[in-house]
Parts: sequence; structure tokens; C-alpha cells
Amino acid sequence: MSTDTRASAPAPAPLHWKLVIDAADPHTQADFWAAALHYEAEDNSALVERLLALGALPGAATVEYHGRPAFRDLIAVRHPEDPYDPDTGIGKGRRLLFQRVPEAKTVKNRLHIDVHAADGRRADEVARLEALGARVLREVKEPAGEWVVLADPEDNEFCVA
Repeated sequence: MSTDTRASAPAPAPLHWKLVIDAADPHTQADFWAAALHYEAEDNSALVERLLALGALPGAATVEYHGRPAFRDLIAVRHPEDPYDPDTGIGKGRRLLFQRVPEAKTVKNRLHIDVHAADGRRADEVARLEALGARVLREVKEPAGEWVVLADPEDNEFCVA
């Protein structure tokens, strides 16, 4: 008789995650990426107001963002169909979190986002992203495929395939 219990143990639940991106101006980055991906900026105003009322958050750590109080140094965008906590506004699905850092980006990204355009729509998608503030860095044509490398308003590279 086998004593291996691994087969009978339930599989662990997938982990919740978010991609955190350093930024000089998190709110501008959130606006760009929310528009680029058709995502929504999270509304953390109820949480911010609660923390302010409790004295757990100084007023200097907040800003007004789209007419509501928000954290000064971070803001996330989330997929509009994904779940979120209505008490905090924090998403529980696909999210990008932008956090303020003092230093500017100086080297190539080690991690980047690929945006997949609909078939035959890459040029239109690139033009739309340029209108939002992205800039084209180069077009790539290789045996494995074609894509366009762009930079967001803070020079983070991303690709449109």
C-alpha cells in the first residue's frame, strides 16, 4: 500500500496577483493604461476617507483624482468585468498598480506588457495608443511574427502584436 498522500490532497487555489509598475506620476500612468486597455481606474475613495477619518492616513498622502480622494502615491487600474471589493475599491482580478518612485526609468524593462490587437487591426491600435500619448520605438518583423514596440508616457516599453 502506498503512503504517498500527494494524490489525495486538494490542489492549491491559484494565487491572486497584480503587476506593479514604478512611476513618477502614478495617476497619469493609470489614465493612460486605463484608456489603452479599456480598463477602469480603481475608486479607493471610501477607503481613503475611512483612513483619513481614523487618523491612519495624513491628508498629505492623498490627492484629488477625478473628483474624489485617492492615495497620492499609488493607483490601480482593473479589468471592468473582474470582481472588486466594494468597501475598498480594490480589484480581485486583472490589475496594474502604479506606485510613485523618486527615480526615473534608466534602462530597458525586464518585464513588459503585450497588447494583442484584433486580427488586421494592429496599425489602428498603434495609432490609437499614439493618440493617447504612446510613441513608436520600432517595428519588428521576424520569422516568428510581427509586432510594434512602443513606449508609454514614462518610457516603459510595451508591444502591440
